[in-house]
Amino acid sequence: MIEGQRVRLRRATLEDAELLERWQAVVYKGEFNDFGTPFHPVRDAIRETGLIGENGGTMVVESAASGEPIGTVSWRTVRYGPNPESAAWNIGISLIPEARGHGFGTAAQRALADHLFATTPLNRVEAMTDLENEVEQRSLEKAGFAREGVLRGSQYRAGAWHDLVVFARIRG
Repeated sequence: MIEGQRVRLRRATLEDAELLERWQAVVYKGEFNDFGTPFHPVRDAIRETGLIGENGGTMVVESAASGEPIGTVSWRTVRYGPNPESAAWNIGISLIPEARGHGFGTAAQRALADHLFATTPLNRVEAMTDLENEVEQRSLEKAGFAREGVLRGSQYRAGAWHDLVVFARIRG
């Protein structure tokens, strides 16, 4: 369990499987996370790994006040060279509609980045979001991420190519 301001991040349990599967619908994950990917059952993955492995994972975000699940955060390894030191973490978030706009995303992304720096040797935690997703850009800045630039035409989503804005935090 990772405690943050206003949120807790925790491993998924079998009791979360139905909820996590329901959250795969676009109505929950939102337009900026709609990749048209098919539904993925998660029960077996939760049983096997708790959705966390050596190269990344997914955790449930809970409101610290109510204990209610409100979304997920995830991370995965990306590489900028062949040596292990050139790896970084790329993080993402998906909150249910009712939880958006209340500071939970900022708190969850800050807590996840802090946790990754505290528990791994990697020097960089990055996040990317659609150029039009100004709310997420503000959330990342509030979580201590610096805007680095735009990756033009880098993400294919909803039948079209989209530009992404890159944000990062560097250790120390």
